[in-house]
Amino acid sequence: MKRFLLLTSACLPALFSGCVNVKTTPIEVKPIHITVDVNVKVDRALDDFFGELDSKSATHETPKS
Repeated sequence: MKRFLLLTSACLPALFSGCVNVKTTPIEVKPIHITVDVNVKVDRALDDFFGELDSKSATHETPKS
């Protein structure tokens, strides 16, 4: 008798789980606007900073020994 009750209690949720109806709302995909000018600003600032150093180093001549 215990086996019957144990088996019934184990199978009962499985029988009713097939009757569950779940409605889901469709997923809406919207366009996303992302601004990535931070890297461009940093890159431009580095070019401005190191551009002066590069221009100075291009005119620098090494001493001849």
